[in-house]
Amino acid sequence: MDFNFSEEQLQLQDAITRFVQGDYDFEHHRKVVASADGWDRKAWQGLADLGVLAMIVPEDQGGLGYGPIETQLALQATGPALLAEPLLTSGVIATALVRDFAQEPVRSELLGELATGGRILVLAHQEAKARGDVAVVDTTAKADGGDVVLNGAKAVIYHAAAADELLVSAREGDGVSLFRVAKDTAGLTLRSYATIDGQRAAEVSLSSVKVPASARLGAAGQALPAIERALDIGLAAVTAEAVGIMEATVNATGEYLKTRQQFGQPIGRFQALQHRMADMLLHLEQARSMSYLAAMDCQNPDDDARRKTLSAAKVTIGQACRFIAQQSVQLHGGMGMTDELNVSHWFKRLLAIELSFGDTDLHLERFAKLSQRAALEAAAA
Repeated sequence: MDFNFSEEQLQLQDAITRFVQGDYDFEHHRKVVASADGWDRKAWQGLADLGVLAMIVPEDQGGLGYGPIETQLALQATGPALLAEPLLTSGVIATALVRDFAQEPVRSELLGELATGGRILVLAHQEAKARGDVAVVDTTAKADGGDVVLNGAKAVIYHAAAADELLVSAREGDGVSLFRVAKDTAGLTLRSYATIDGQRAAEVSLSSVKVPASARLGAAGQALPAIERALDIGLAAVTAEAVGIMEATVNATGEYLKTRQQFGQPIGRFQALQHRMADMLLHLEQARSMSYLAAMDCQNPDDDARRKTLSAAKVTIGQACRFIAQQSVQLHGGMGMTDELNVSHWFKRLLAIELSFGDTDLHLERFAKLSQRAALEAAAA
């Protein structure tokens, strides 16, 4: 299988790398996450100007028409910068959902604004009891004349406070629908907070939130498969972000072992530490390969095959995140957990990624079930 990238793809990644290294260095990141908003509107517009927000928007809608491979390269490039902006939530997941599920003319309107950074949409789907199970939706939607009334709660919705509108999933009849809900809608409340990795999330409460029936995005009761596909695209993208962070972590740790002196020589000469670095590199390369596989298969129309691949990738990535993060901090010693060192911030983001989109245990269980089903179907055939 050919893993070589085209010149255009590499130019895209190089442009994004230059942007984050020049305008979003570590000190800028620390200022942004400590600010009142928790994200930088100027940086968001910079991403739009680079075309990052238009990557997966179709060309006939003013976008670049790129796919998962380009998305992977972009997230890998931005990973070490620890962007606090809603690139994954709005620029990837919500954009994919609008692109693949919304109906005209709303689809064209939203895609145009998403591509230019003029509108931020965030999917509010996860609920507290779901624990990674996308099918769990207890929030309800009931018709009230020409309106729809929403009641329920959503948990740990990243970048909800930065969004212009939330795409709220709710059970409507026998299916699940999506509704556009502005943040200032009566009955909607957000409890925003900082997460361990420096991002911002919120608990979303909906108490008799009334929206017009026209706020429904896509077909009534048909949203759940589209949500699952959009989240799978997001899962593939976050594996690429993790690879970018892990690569930076491994490189920084290697440089530290070359410069830290003990007993009159760099500690990188100690064989035991060389073995640990070799194990970190092994995990990194395994994670990189699985991230490529996730990108190539995240839009597979065969649901079982797609989910099996993505679960395998998430397990490998999750194990690598935890191993590399922990080894890096240990090899840096006590300073590895100080706020002044970027390694500690990469550590926190990698552990957050390991728990996002379903943790390692959940995906191990899903992979086993899908493998067993495939084996039974093959035996029956």
